[in-house]
Amino acid sequence: MWHLRVKMNDSPQETEFVAQLTAIQLSLRLYVQSLLAGDSAAHDVVQQANVTLWQKRDEFTRGTNFKAWAFSVARYEVLNHRKRQARDSRLVFGEELEQVFANDLIERADDTERRHEALRSCLKKLRQQDRELLLHRYTATAGTLDDFAQCVGRSVGGLKVSLHRLRNALLGCIEKQLATTETGS
Repeated sequence: MWHLRVKMNDSPQETEFVAQLTAIQLSLRLYVQSLLAGDSAAHDVVQQANVTLWQKRDEFTRGTNFKAWAFSVARYEVLNHRKRQARDSRLVFGEELEQVFANDLIERADDTERRHEALRSCLKKLRQQDRELLLHRYTATAGTLDDFAQCVGRSVGGLKVSLHRLRNALLGCIEKQLATTETGS
């Protein structure tokens, strides 16, 4: 994840800029990854977009849509990345189709953030042992389900049933929370 330290003598505008940039990091990363599906350089492009955003921070007009501005900068970084890769024989979308994708992804970014927040809230409602099971299953550094079953003294089949129930419970909780926030706004 991208981090920028704010020095105590930074101006309030820079502090606000850093706060806004930090707040959109997940959406920015997902946006770039969507535009560069399957491209391992997506992380580097996000980093370059962050650098460019910082360099162009004086060009941002306060009070306007920060996320839209940041996404447009990121889109240009994606285009620059693709130009550098033009020598590859990989499939590259035309600019019109890419613009359609980009617009659609901007619209979906807010939904993704709301879903992430709902997931966090729903995870907090689970029992500690259920959270541990989910984290073990969906963390890249975790061992096998067999290993976890031995550690907690349960069968693999029992853990699979628990995972299925937990996923369904989380889905229901997320949908309920999203419906509540939609009717409340």
